[in-house]
Amino acid sequence: MEPQQIREGYLVKKRTLLSSWTAVWAVLSEDGLEFYKKKTDQTPKGMIPLKGATLVSPCQDWGNRVLVFKIATHKKQDHFFQASHVEERELWVKDIKRAIACLQGGKRFARRSTRRSIRLPDTVNLNLLYTLLRDQTEGIKELKLERDNRIFNHCFTGSTVIEWLTSKEKARNRPEALMLATGLLNEGFLQPAGDLSKEGADSGEKSVFLDQTDAFYYFADSGFYCEGYSSDEDALVKEEFRGNIVKQGCLLKQGHRRKNWKVRKFILRTDPAYMHYYDPTKGDDPLGAIYLRGCVVTAADFVPDAKKYDIEGNLFEIITRDEKQYFLQAASGEERKDWIQAVQAASKSGK
Repeated sequence: MEPQQIREGYLVKKRTLLSSWTAVWAVLSEDGLEFYKKKTDQTPKGMIPLKGATLVSPCQDWGNRVLVFKIATHKKQDHFFQASHVEERELWVKDIKRAIACLQGGKRFARRSTRRSIRLPDTVNLNLLYTLLRDQTEGIKELKLERDNRIFNHCFTGSTVIEWLTSKEKARNRPEALMLATGLLNEGFLQPAGDLSKEGADSGEKSVFLDQTDAFYYFADSGFYCEGYSSDEDALVKEEFRGNIVKQGCLLKQGHRRKNWKVRKFILRTDPAYMHYYDPTKGDDPLGAIYLRGCVVTAADFVPDAKKYDIEGNLFEIITRDEKQYFLQAASGEERKDWIQAVQAASKSGK
């Protein structure tokens, strides 16, 4: 019986022999994880067997990278992958862990919910808790905080998290809330911002969450950025990052000059409506931005020079109100539909 294909999509992988990272198309089946240079390639660059493997998430081996998980094979080979946002990492981790468990128990893969190996009560669902924390109406408000001549954008204090958990009756008292917050920190949902919270996160063998008003934190897939005191002109430029994130993930994007296609991570914000795109293998600085207010977005059956690069299907086009064109490819028809709807909504909202 052929192994069942479970999940596929873009991930960033650390090269085995080099210290660099590269975007790959990953395909998870019941017995292994294959990765390809391009989605259209017929032959994988490599295959990671899952029998006897272990999975570590979150993986703290790379301090400057968040949302990393590690697969260690039975031959003691480590493979590192990075997702583009928290929800994506959780889906991969859940399915890989389930596949490993099924191989160990000699069973076929079957989708059902499993708990992550965290030292919290069985009734605690950190993924759901994180979703509630991020809720734009009832969750924690992301603020601009100042400390040590620096401005921390899209942040909140440790005390704010503890007070939210107790006031919303997610914890019975502050010590229990502190345990939950530490779990969220250890799982990578919350990230430390500033020296004080980073010291707590790096303390001893296990991270410690600080219930303090001068310890700053941010959501792992938020629009966090830190800056020194800046001029009014700099602040105006930063305004485009202050919107709420409504969608994010990896797409193929056609270059404007060379017309080649590369995997880019996109973050869609509203109020103001922008789509920033990034090299998913590198840091947090965007390569560019698409202003969406008043734009037109449509599905595309044909894109010039696309076939030359073996790019077909699930294409769409964004034309900004100053008539700049962007050609993109989603991984599936459903994903293309979701992106088009999100861009259409953003184009009519905000400023």
